[in-house]
Amino acid sequence: MDATPPTYTDKEIVTARPEKANVDPWRPYAYHVEDERSAAGNIDSVATIFLTNRECPFRCLMCDLWKNTTDETVPEGAVPTQIEFALERLPETQHVKLYNSGNFFDQQAFPPSDRPAVAEKVQDFNTVVVENHPKLCRDVCVDFQRHIGGELEIALGLETAHPTVLDRLNKRMTRDDFRRAVGFLRENGIDVRTFILLRPPFLSESEGVEWALRSLEFAFDAGVHCASIVPTRSGNGIMQHLERDGHFEPPSMTSIETVLEEGVRMDRGRVFMDLWDLERFYECSNCGPKRRERLQRMNHTQTMQPPVRCTCYHCQT
Repeated sequence: MDATPPTYTDKEIVTARPEKANVDPWRPYAYHVEDERSAAGNIDSVATIFLTNRECPFRCLMCDLWKNTTDETVPEGAVPTQIEFALERLPETQHVKLYNSGNFFDQQAFPPSDRPAVAEKVQDFNTVVVENHPKLCRDVCVDFQRHIGGELEIALGLETAHPTVLDRLNKRMTRDDFRRAVGFLRENGIDVRTFILLRPPFLSESEGVEWALRSLEFAFDAGVHCASIVPTRSGNGIMQHLERDGHFEPPSMTSIETVLEEGVRMDRGRVFMDLWDLERFYECSNCGPKRRERLQRMNHTQTMQPPVRCTCYHCQT
């Protein structure tokens, strides 16, 4: 990677974007049920609802979640309606994720006056998982926890513990901000999971693996109990610029496998590899799907699985 990586302003990041999707503020932009290993070691079904709301105010360099957001705060009643719409169409589960492409406790994402109605919609779930920025973890999180029937879990994006790269990602937080947020939430009985990027911009392949693992250790030291590793993708506009100029390359399948293997070996908490759109990382059409199946088994079992052996020319050279 180039020794002098660039920095970008919010305006430059936004200007490089393609157009947003056309979304309906009264409907979630997606919803589904996925299987996930629980802290108790069971494979549980989890309802995941991708809420439509105003775009996150933080302009993170690698983010593409803004694609399904609105420019203005959605009307009062819209988010509870979205949740009801999705739950009526999904099978019953014990756990629900309310992912809103940003921060659940952002005052501008959706009207705070809707939070009691949201809490009422998810009363029957054992676990409610929401996303939030570490700097927005305040008493409002504790208040929401008191209003839901089950346990609250908050997903925080650490992204990387590499201090220089974290700053260049425009995340607008430090490692200390992350530690403080996790400490505050855990002190108030709220569980924390985190998202960690595998090979964010400005890191080589080997550095990407090293810092993904160091970031895992950092997160577990801070008090996180679960981590999802996200292979860094291009496609949001500014990432293509970085890729073109030699400041970013996506991670290899070997690195993806290595990080999950080593993360599971740590045995400090659940470690998952994000398999969404993993096909874009395939290097071989023959073994790619089999390697994905192996990663899924490791996600579910949290144990090592036999490696996939491929006989094609590409994989043998």
